[in-house]
Amino acid sequence: MIVLGLTGSIGMGKSTAAKMFADAGVPVHDSDEAVHRLYAGAAVPLVENAFPGTTHGGSVDRALLGQRVLADPAALKTLEGIVHPLVRADADAFLARHRSAGAPLAVLDIPLLFETGGRDRVDKVVVVTAPADIQRARVLARPGMTEEKFEAILRRQVPDAEKRRLADFIVDTEHSFDATRTAIQAIIRELTGDKPSRPGR
Repeated sequence: MIVLGLTGSIGMGKSTAAKMFADAGVPVHDSDEAVHRLYAGAAVPLVENAFPGTTHGGSVDRALLGQRVLADPAALKTLEGIVHPLVRADADAFLARHRSAGAPLAVLDIPLLFETGGRDRVDKVVVVTAPADIQRARVLARPGMTEEKFEAILRRQVPDAEKRRLADFIVDTEHSFDATRTAIQAIIRELTGDKPSRPGR
């Protein structure tokens, strides 16, 4: 089974690309979705111990936790030390299930793949990209997003140009959904030799 890493900076269209892989029948592990599950499960006592008062009713309060760590590099590193191993274990279990089931290809959707040293976990990397002005417009249109938050997030991420330099495949989401889907289907064919099992809908 080929393990394909899917990554891209905020606002580049990675979630859309991940859905298109899934729509084509490729198993996709979503790291962000795993974090949401863990924040209502295994991560709760660990986060509360490190950041008292940031959990309520058996779940992590993401807004409170964000306020605590976003502008504090040491706190953010502590949180990453808690969350990243849990997400990695979740992804490893996902890969084991699909490898046993005989899947030819599986995708790990990892927003911070390069930033967290995840390149060695995958066979190939797809980087989703778009021009900087489109990225900025997409991100600032999100509820609750500000210029300050956006800049803080960008500072944590490897620059888009560097990501593209390190990529095995690049998917540009500047154009239509159909163009993005066509690029993804071409990647699937190249890696598996097959057409997608469920062409884009």
